[in-house]
Amino acid sequence: MKPPAHPLPSLRALAVWRRNFLVWKKLAIPSLLGNLADPMIYLFGLGYGLGGLLPQVGGVSYIAFLAAGTVCASTMNAASFEALYSAFSRMHVQRTWEAIMNAPVTLEDIMAGELLWAAAKATLAGTAILVVIAVLGLIASPLAIWALPVIFLTGLAFAAMGLIVTALAPSYDFFMYYFTLFISPMVLLSGVFFPADQLPPLVQAVAAWLPLTHAVALVRPLLFGEIPGGIAGHLAALAAVAAVAFWIAMTLIRRRLLK
Repeated sequence: MKPPAHPLPSLRALAVWRRNFLVWKKLAIPSLLGNLADPMIYLFGLGYGLGGLLPQVGGVSYIAFLAAGTVCASTMNAASFEALYSAFSRMHVQRTWEAIMNAPVTLEDIMAGELLWAAAKATLAGTAILVVIAVLGLIASPLAIWALPVIFLTGLAFAAMGLIVTALAPSYDFFMYYFTLFISPMVLLSGVFFPADQLPPLVQAVAAWLPLTHAVALVRPLLFGEIPGGIAGHLAALAAVAAVAFWIAMTLIRRRLLK
């Protein structure tokens, strides 16, 4: 019988996740500080600097508005960097994936482990931002705790998309196209820095399809103590991006490594 084109990942993916965690644990504190530094610069620089010149946005101070967007952007960046630079290093430069496949571990197990690890690392980054803004008094309700599963799902979506780019990348330089042409414009269009309804209608229509838009639409109301509208649709969109992107990534990786 011919084996399936995509064997399903098994629980051995957790061993891959654990392997990556043990390596990361040696540099956990510098890694967390690195994930905090960039979003905190934007939060304090724009939130207190530009925010002092602006009236309230959506009924809250600008820094509170920006804080919710920063949580989502930080999650996106952490998942993307892990699924791009770190996963590419293990796949192409260090050839860690090839070494792991000498054990009874399939390529699908490895990719599922990479996906879960990138999402877990992104969840740590997003949670760290949540803790900081809670200390600053920028969270208005215990409903913010429900942002955690949204952060994890957002991490899965962006990790899966990052693995697609990793499958296509000939070198590290290739990732700059992804960040410049996709990630950076998405941050500007998805309501991180200003309400998306300020954009022209055509641009709003495009932004509505972006995964970061769905993440922001879920996280920001929760931090303000409100129930997000269209919860099911936003969650389904993020889950669909994660599932479809991961399937595409598996197809491309198999073609690249198992020719």
